[in-house]
Amino acid sequence: MGLLTEKQVVAQLKAAKSWARIGDEIRRTFVYEDFVRAMGFVQSVALLAEKMNHHPDIDIRWNKVILALSTHSAGGLTEKDFALAKQINALP
Repeated sequence: MGLLTEKQVVAQLKAAKSWARIGDEIRRTFVYEDFVRAMGFVQSVALLAEKMNHHPDIDIRWNKVILALSTHSAGGLTEKDFALAKQINALP
């Protein structure tokens, strides 16, 4: 899977609601009522990521979950990152 061009990244970001580009990755922070709900969300993300064989960096801070997506093997952002971001956005 090849790297996206700058123009493609900008277009993909418009469709990836609430994700922001920071360098060679996209990030989003999710906030839940408590730790248990945050961990439930992480479990759902883990199942999606495993199914796609594309795993985000995950930072958990009590009720906040920060996800970062980048295709490390390609050296930046690819379609895989935005595909996973869209699936994560669809989680309840």
